[in-house]
Amino acid sequence: MSIVTLNKASLIGLTSDKAQVLDRLQALGLMHIIPLRRDRQEREVSLLDGVHPEQLQQVIRYLLSCPQKRKQVTTERHFNLPQVVESTLKNRHKRLELSEQRDFLRKRIKDLEPWGSFNLPGEHGLYGHLLWFYLVPNYRMQELTRSELPWVVVHRDNRNSYVAVIAEEEPRSNQMPVPRTHTGSVPLEQLQAQLEDLEIELEALDAEREAFTRWLYLLQRSLAGSEDAAEREDVSQQTLDSEEIFALQGWFPAEQQDALEVFAHEQGLALLVEPPANEEQPPTLLQNPDGVSGGEEIVRFYQMPGYRSWDPSRVIFFSFAMFFALIISDAGYALLLAAVQGFYWRRMGETPTGQRLRALGVTLTLFSAVWGVMVGSYFGAPPPDILFGLKLFDMNDFDSMMKISVIMGAGHLILANLITAWRSRGSVRLLAPLGWVVLIVAGVSAWLRQQLDVEWFMLVVGMLAILICSSDRPWQGVRNWVWRLVDGLMALTGLSKMFGDVLSYLRLFALGLASASLAITFNQLASDVAAAVPGMGLFLEVLILLLGHLLNFVLAVVSGVIHGLRLNLIEFYNWSLADEGYAFQPFTKREVNPWTT
Repeated sequence: MSIVTLNKASLIGLTSDKAQVLDRLQALGLMHIIPLRRDRQEREVSLLDGVHPEQLQQVIRYLLSCPQKRKQVTTERHFNLPQVVESTLKNRHKRLELSEQRDFLRKRIKDLEPWGSFNLPGEHGLYGHLLWFYLVPNYRMQELTRSELPWVVVHRDNRNSYVAVIAEEEPRSNQMPVPRTHTGSVPLEQLQAQLEDLEIELEALDAEREAFTRWLYLLQRSLAGSEDAAEREDVSQQTLDSEEIFALQGWFPAEQQDALEVFAHEQGLALLVEPPANEEQPPTLLQNPDGVSGGEEIVRFYQMPGYRSWDPSRVIFFSFAMFFALIISDAGYALLLAAVQGFYWRRMGETPTGQRLRALGVTLTLFSAVWGVMVGSYFGAPPPDILFGLKLFDMNDFDSMMKISVIMGAGHLILANLITAWRSRGSVRLLAPLGWVVLIVAGVSAWLRQQLDVEWFMLVVGMLAILICSSDRPWQGVRNWVWRLVDGLMALTGLSKMFGDVLSYLRLFALGLASASLAITFNQLASDVAAAVPGMGLFLEVLILLLGHLLNFVLAVVSGVIHGLRLNLIEFYNWSLADEGYAFQPFTKREVNPWTT
């Protein structure tokens, strides 16, 4: 569908110009490099102004995670990379250290607060006696009544009693029901003062960290430049060098040949352009309209099709949206999904990948809203009178919903086999996927009509097409015919798999019904609680509705993503894509765009 045609380019130039050629070729960003030699040396990590790339990455991640960011500085007049990196790393190290101390103090204060604020009297403060502290469970307090030691309860909660004992030496284990609690020698007031000082220092460090965020653009540009230089070094080791000349090969989009020819002429390079040979496996470059390019992200995540295969991005884009909508099955949840996307709308538009996923999210929302209106579910409630006429299906009509799921699954797999047949046009092998199409149609027809007459004939025709036309072996010779039949019988073992794959689409109905049932259950539970608890009932009703529908929404979205993708990337792929390829990786410079917050 939309796999870009590639050609192979061979560039030959002078070794003295190699560094300049590679730099400008990287700026052009057209070629996927083909290594011409394998004896590359281990590349040493190059420092950028004395800064290790890992340190630079650590600094960038630390500053990017800062909640508030300053306006970006885009000129290097006042930018000192080593100084900024060193100062930021010191800030990070100090902040981590103080954060750990703060967490320790908070826990220590929380543990001491029930005992109250006091100073230990020391060895001579109570005439040689000391204070010993015990955290005694309430149900064991009766055991203290038998103790001869002087004790007092200073605090009590619903689980424990906080007991102080006066004794010259630590009481023996048989004198107290539990081991003693160590409260430490630092008073509560002093710990609270230390915590206040720590929080002031942490606040100053956070302000300093926020100030450092103004250098993020220049830090990212420095990192990009370092990575670009490292990639040029790698490509330099992949060229074929012979004394005064070097050769470089790579794949490039055929439509960009004019730009490559201009580049070769400007750099004084010899250029040879060739189409891919039959035995070569070029990388795969997908190209789709912006509106449906979100399907590319799904395809790249799971399996990149081979160069001579086809691009399933558009099919998966729309089929995933349909499956997701059937699992959500609620117009109210579609509006909630739209609100979530609206919250992240600007952030997703900052990168090309985010823009593609944003378009996919909009499509998912629209499909979910339309299907939610068609099944008449609005946060589990029936539609208002004005929208009641748009309700076309009933989720509680199990027979109809099962038929919709099975028919949709059968249609999905029929499309997969039709695409396979189209790609095999001109060969007898196209009859095999057409045979599977006939078998699927016959099976669904027999299930819907609950009888077999013409379906028997369709089953026989389909199985014969699969049996005879599933092999690539020659037609001449008895031995070849025997092996063709063996290959056909092996292909027919896929009948059970096809049956299972079609039934696998029933999960659409099951998950949609589960989501709708949970929504109705939470509504009923909230209504019952409101009626049973006067006064607080309204508050509890709102709380149950919020928490219940939020939980159900999250479960529905997760199920829609996981199972919607599964049906595309397992069932559909198995019947339409056999070849796995690798992605086109252009030799290009990394871009860093200035931004402000």
